[in-house]
Amino acid sequence: MARTPSNMLALGTKAPDFTLTDTVSENIYSLEELKGRVGTVIMFICNHCPFVIHVNPMLSALGKHYQEKGIGFIAISSNDIVNYPQDAPHFMKETAQKAGYSFPYLYDATQKVAKAYNAACTPDFYVFDTDLALVYRGQLDDSRPGNGVALSGNDLANAMDALLQGTEISPLQKPSIGCNIKWKS
Repeated sequence: MARTPSNMLALGTKAPDFTLTDTVSENIYSLEELKGRVGTVIMFICNHCPFVIHVNPMLSALGKHYQEKGIGFIAISSNDIVNYPQDAPHFMKETAQKAGYSFPYLYDATQKVAKAYNAACTPDFYVFDTDLALVYRGQLDDSRPGNGVALSGNDLANAMDALLQGTEISPLQKPSIGCNIKWKS
């Protein structure tokens, strides 16, 4: 299992715009349509990565909890589906339904969105404020498959809580660790 860290996009970076298809509803959405009233979480995930499979229950729980508070959640898969067919859109829809995602699961066929965000791994998390300026990027928490640390979602949740309360988010943020994004040749 490869262990690729986040690239840690600079705090304050404006969220790159995109328009992608949601694999569940098959509707096309822009970032502007999906962003939250208070903030927006954008996460790069995929179907087959053991790191994502490990955190899926927490992703679903956090999504349901924080969407009610005005934070938009957006999941994006950018993996090459020629060499990784298990990440194809019809399987993304199955994964979203099985995991109970309450948020869209978008497919980035050209990989331009992942490149614009400098995404490196799955899962890779970004939190943007109401103006779509980056306030957090990094890990969900310290739990990894097989390390014995229970899932808590604390790192991501603490950033979202601070955003909701209007308090400062610590710039000391740990990179996420996961499978590398499967880039096209």
